[in-house]
Amino acid sequence: MITLRIGIDLGGTKTEAIALDPAGGRELARLRVPTPSGSYDGTVATIRDLVQTLESRLAATGSSVGIGIPGTVSPASGLVKNANSTWLIGKPFDRDVAAALGRPVRVANDADCFALSEATDGAAAGAGTVFGVILGTGVGAGLVVRGRLVGGPNAIAGEWGHNPLPWPTDAERPGPRCYCGKSGCIETFLSGPGLERDCGGGDRVPAIVARAEAGDPAARAALTRYEDRLARALASVVNILDPHVIVLGGGVGNVGRLYDAVPRLWGAHVFSDTVATRLAAPAFGDSSGVRGAAWLWPATAAGTPDT
Repeated sequence: MITLRIGIDLGGTKTEAIALDPAGGRELARLRVPTPSGSYDGTVATIRDLVQTLESRLAATGSSVGIGIPGTVSPASGLVKNANSTWLIGKPFDRDVAAALGRPVRVANDADCFALSEATDGAAAGAGTVFGVILGTGVGAGLVVRGRLVGGPNAIAGEWGHNPLPWPTDAERPGPRCYCGKSGCIETFLSGPGLERDCGGGDRVPAIVARAEAGDPAARAALTRYEDRLARALASVVNILDPHVIVLGGGVGNVGRLYDAVPRLWGAHVFSDTVATRLAAPAFGDSSGVRGAAWLWPATAAGTPDT
């Protein structure tokens, strides 16, 4: 019997599981099932079943299990907070999954898992400081320093999406209302829905990009505004963290023109004569989250969160 490195990416509509070779990180198997939305007990059971199925299929036992969730476990209460999968909020999720599997598990924010994946063996492998950004339905990020996740005492490291958009223009004030209760958060401008709303609300992001490439003035203007806003938002991160690499994930991270436009623009806002920070596309795309969850173990390897 072998021991695997298993990662789980718990999403709002799907849950994905991956089994990696514990030494080299080679993918051995992958499963994807619908998430039992709204059912906490069903979610715990789904994760248990995915782990057991992978171990049975690969003749493994006692595998390490890491889970990425759209939220975080509060260091104060031990309960899930800040989760857009609201049925997890206020639950001892890590303890309940551990009880269901009969072994300890590690749980981290899905953006943290994305950052860890890309810092471990992805687009930012070997970089000293990595800021991994999610530009999707929401906006979040994770921070990895010398191969280790930075968690912080409040478990909110990387929550840049709920800071105000830097250097706002008059037209951007006070900004759209955010679900967190404030206005003008970075997330309201840079999420996929934020871009879609700014372009009139009729098209999804891929259609906006196609329209811009075809010369549509409204789509081109919306993407130009988006690039400028992203450049400002990331410049503030560079000013504080000075990361070696910033990796973009999420659906909007697939927009190829960002990787040329944003580094060309952010220098106007970075407090330096040059900007050596590299902006990179993810090596593993949508698979980075689940791979990063697998890399949360073991304690002696890259990935153990610093608190």
